[in-house]
Amino acid sequence: MADPLSLEIIGFSDAECGPFPCDPDRTCGLEECFPSGSFLKAVEALRRAITAKYGDRVIVILTLLDDGVPDRVKSIIERSHPPIPIILVEGKVTPIGRISFSRIARAIDTTLSDQVTRETSPVSRS
Repeated sequence: MADPLSLEIIGFSDAECGPFPCDPDRTCGLEECFPSGSFLKAVEALRRAITAKYGDRVIVILTLLDDGVPDRVKSIIERSHPPIPIILVEGKVTPIGRISFSRIARAIDTTLSDQVTRETSPVSRS
């Protein structure tokens, strides 16, 4: 089995889960954290939803910026100017800017599909 795909969420522990109010429509696709709007509660709800959908194929990593910004995150910010929370799928910036299960799942599905395509494509021999 291939190594699990990494999903890293980067943000501040006391932040909200996104720029939109947490309302009954929950366009984020998460219910467990409603109506808190809490970043940490949303990340935990996302972790459970990701595990339910992907099992051990995806690992969720939380990086908090409360005690400072790691150099690798500074480099990402300088290079890509992503919105916070920063969403990285296999280290690649996914400019979502909020905890949204449906949007993050689409990015994961695309990455998993690309990995399968690379693994099953015939190698050209020159």
